[in-house]
Amino acid sequence: MSAQTYLAYDYPLLSAFWTMLVFFLWILWFVLLFRIIVDIFRDDGLNGWAKAGWTLFVCVLPFLGVFVYLIARGRGMGEREVADARARQEAVDSYVRQTAQSGMPQPSHADELTKLSEMRSRGDITDDEFRRAKELVLSGAGPARGPDSVSTVSGR
Repeated sequence: MSAQTYLAYDYPLLSAFWTMLVFFLWILWFVLLFRIIVDIFRDDGLNGWAKAGWTLFVCVLPFLGVFVYLIARGRGMGEREVADARARQEAVDSYVRQTAQSGMPQPSHADELTKLSEMRSRGDITDDEFRRAKELVLSGAGPARGPDSVSTVSGR
């Protein structure tokens, strides 16, 4: 009876696998715990005492606290996450729209005068209309000068 019995755990490869599994499960547990704590403080429906109570419950009895929180408030947690993601996406879209609009180059007075000259040469506008539009562009009241653009003609 001196035969030695080998269990699956005694093999080095399975031991390494078991260690990695336990390690990643602990990481998963801490990610879940921190997401719940962030959700507690993100929820505007809870008052300060309720937030303090849930935080204390989750920190003192973590396993029970997390499971009770997920059962009691899990649906709202998902809804708050979706609302937060939508708000962030709308903020990014708004920023991109604003940056794209402000990044568009304003046409200069020379560009506007060139367009007016081409329109007059094609016969799209008369000489009188060209003269009035030219005066508007050079005075700064025409299309080349928007509400927040700076005049490109010095001294005007």
